[in-house]
Amino acid sequence: MASYKINVNGSSVNVEALPDMPLLWVLRDIVGLTGTKYGCGVGSCAACTVLVDGEEKKSCLLPIAEVGAKKITTIEGLSKDGSHPLQRAFIEHDVPQCGYCQAGQIMAAAALLKRKPKPTDADIDDAMSPNVCRCGTYQRIREAIKAAAGITK
Repeated sequence: MASYKINVNGSSVNVEALPDMPLLWVLRDIVGLTGTKYGCGVGSCAACTVLVDGEEKKSCLLPIAEVGAKKITTIEGLSKDGSHPLQRAFIEHDVPQCGYCQAGQIMAAAALLKRKPKPTDADIDDAMSPNVCRCGTYQRIREAIKAAAGITK
């Protein structure tokens, strides 16, 4: 076991973990933030996506020892009450079906909108392609991202 001081959603958190423990399990099991989901454990579905220094990362693949002083943002860190534009847009466009991929989808979309505030359909498709939605709501996801970006048809 080793001690780590990590920055999660703007707060400094001390954790004890094995160096190779994935950030996903640190967030869920040690910190108690369960919004980040376990999907596949091998980086294929991106349900576990969080932001690390503003860039999307698959938390199931990122060992805690590699996090250092980087700023981690989870779905809980976007807003305390679900009022983030992407969270509202996902609801307004009926994106959630089973909801399992939703946190990872929203976090990837947040990184996209930070890079490209007015993305094209191709930008959205490219950025979101690692994120699997087993319910197939990809068109609604694209519409929600465009709505959050203020893009009208």
